[in-house]
Amino acid sequence: MSFSHLHTGERLEVEYFSAGRYLPDALGAVNRLLRDFRTGDVGTMDPALLDLLHALRERAGSCQPYEIISGYRSPATNRMLHERSSGVATKSLHMSGQAIDIRVADVPLADLRQAALSLQRGGVGFYPGSNFVHVDTGRVRAW
Repeated sequence: MSFSHLHTGERLEVEYFSAGRYLPDALGAVNRLLRDFRTGDVGTMDPALLDLLHALRERAGSCQPYEIISGYRSPATNRMLHERSSGVATKSLHMSGQAIDIRVADVPLADLRQAALSLQRGGVGFYPGSNFVHVDTGRVRAW
């Protein structure tokens, strides 16, 4: 799995699962990369979210890193964003490490959204005006 964080400039390429188990050091590196870039708070990302991203990469046919807009969000950051926009949920799955906002350079945004929807593995939000797709490991739904 490879990531490029658009706000911090950090990059990570990591094997997070091998021989039938998640690799703790790799999960820690992912947690650090996907931290709340506004506060520096590090959350615990749901390994199922990484599995979803792996499946999405294959379904979409991407070979580029995921460009990260938002991973983990602290409650304080989420509250601030919710006050600025009605599109930010008060109980966002970003706060529990179950959501991520992404794009990839080699897949059109609408195609990435369609690939995510076809997986039927959680929520999919489409934000073409902001150039990202939200995916999460919550219940299957779309907006």
